[in-house]
Amino acid sequence: MASIPPNKTLYVNHLNEKIQKEELRKALYYLFSQYGRVVDVVALKTMKMRGQAFIVYREITEATKAMRSLQGFPLFDKPIKINYAKTRSNKLNVLDGEYKLDESNTKSIYSQMFSESAFSTGVTTVSRKREHEDDDQDNKKIALEKSKDTNEDKGEEEEENVIPNRILFLQNLPMDITDKMLSYLFVQYPGFKEIRLVPGKPDIAFAEYENELQAQTALKVLDGFNITPTNAMKVEFAKI
Repeated sequence: MASIPPNKTLYVNHLNEKIQKEELRKALYYLFSQYGRVVDVVALKTMKMRGQAFIVYREITEATKAMRSLQGFPLFDKPIKINYAKTRSNKLNVLDGEYKLDESNTKSIYSQMFSESAFSTGVTTVSRKREHEDDDQDNKKIALEKSKDTNEDKGEEEEENVIPNRILFLQNLPMDITDKMLSYLFVQYPGFKEIRLVPGKPDIAFAEYENELQAQTALKVLDGFNITPTNAMKVEFAKI
């Protein structure tokens, strides 16, 4: 049997069929976007497509890296199986046919997965309000730049006072994030123990590791990670 040539689309199967479609799509996005620009995530709940999904990257190298790194990853308590998609013969005709996934369709993952309807709390991604606020933000930048130098020294002193330890403080999280979704990001680094959410404050959480060196490894990789198109996660050592 001829091997499938490398391409930008990954076929993922052996997924937990009990998970809701949107929760599954978000979990797959969080997991696979660590390895490159995810153009789309296709996960259908039809009988023929249950337990399967397609991850579309912008570059073949990104898809290859993700496949090698996540092969067998225990997502929702089941080890996933990953291969390159048969782009000209799979049920969705991915990248060539009825369900065309190309650059013209790149907004689908963002508009569908991170739109207003995706967040019951009313958090939006790119809204008209934000567009109107851009001009105001530009004006504010000028004022902020002037105070930046003064505050920079103070900020550095505060950071120095935070002693490296095994607990990480996570900020700027999406409102509907769950501890399980966060754990998929942090469990990939040795020594991970648990994620702790903060009641009443859905935009922050804590990640605990066995020791400070293991926590530091995760911090270096995940600080600034775009957990959604509008949420660059901030990771730092917790103040204990």
